[in-house]
Amino acid sequence: MNFYTRKWVKPEDLNPNGTLFGGTLLRWIDEEAVIYAIVQLGNPKVVTKFISEINFVNSAKQGDILELGIEATNFGRTSLTMRCEVRNKISKKTILSIDKLVFVNLDEDGNPVPHGKDSITYAYMGIEKTGRDD
Repeated sequence: MNFYTRKWVKPEDLNPNGTLFGGTLLRWIDEEAVIYAIVQLGNPKVVTKFISEINFVNSAKQGDILELGIEATNFGRTSLTMRCEVRNKISKKTILSIDKLVFVNLDEDGNPVPHGKDSITYAYMGIEKTGRDD
C-alpha cells in the first residue's frame, strides 16, 4: 500500500474529547479514494457506492501527522474496489482501517458504465503503464 497523502491534525479537526473527529477523517478518506478512482478509471464522474466496516484502532491528537494509504483490490465491470489504512506518520500506529471502499464509474446521465480497466494504471507525464508485466 502506498501512502501519498498526509494530513496535519489541527484544532478545528478535534472533537470534544480533544481527538480527531471521526467524520473529518472519513471525509479525508472519501476525498482521497475518489481522486484515486478518478485517476485509475480516467473519468471524473465516479461516485462512492459502499464503505465497509470502519475500524478505528487508535486516536489521533492535535499536531499529529497522518498518512492515508489507498490500494486497489478489485476491478469490477463498472466499479473499483479499494482498501484503506490511515496511520500516524511518526509512530506508524494504525489510526483506522477500512477493508472495502467501492466506487462506481458513471456516464454523463449518472448511470453505471463499464470502465474497461482490469489493473492499476500508473500515469506519469502522459505515459501510462499498467500494474501488469505485459
